[in-house]
Amino acid sequence: MKRLLIAGFVLVAGCNAQEQANQAQAPGNQVMPSAETRTAGLGEPIGREQALTLMKERHEKMEEIGDALKVISRQLKGDSPDLAQVRQNAEIMATLAPQVPGWFPPGTGPDVGKTEAKAEIWQKPEDFTAKARGFAEAATAFRTAAQGNDLAAMRAAQGNVGKTCKACHDPYREEH
Repeated sequence: MKRLLIAGFVLVAGCNAQEQANQAQAPGNQVMPSAETRTAGLGEPIGREQALTLMKERHEKMEEIGDALKVISRQLKGDSPDLAQVRQNAEIMATLAPQVPGWFPPGTGPDVGKTEAKAEIWQKPEDFTAKARGFAEAATAFRTAAQGNDLAAMRAAQGNVGKTCKACHDPYREEH
């Protein structure tokens, strides 16, 4: 029930029902944001209670992405990676990545509560959204590579994911 309530806040905060209805189904059963969603910026401000709830959820989901990346990295550094673990974590990452822009609506910045997100996210929403979209595309490409057995392709795709993380974290995430 708690997850449903939080999911509802995320949907209200990040997109509206029409945008969701317009989403197109992509290969691999991943729902990709519509063109309207991808260019709409970060949406309308939300109330403080919703903001704090969303900020907590955002932190947890970002941690989930980070944990998935750690497992993937650890596995792909070895000579005989556990491909089941790689694939499972690729799925987690590819599922969560398109949701990232919806986790940062106006009213969820450092002026509201504790966050590693810099105020620049809300000052440059188009750039942030573009970088988040790049991450989602790289995560999807990695998931596709992970479905095969070509370790070199997986490692290359993982490198691209890392580049998209850095491209967003450098300007938009506080050092910790």
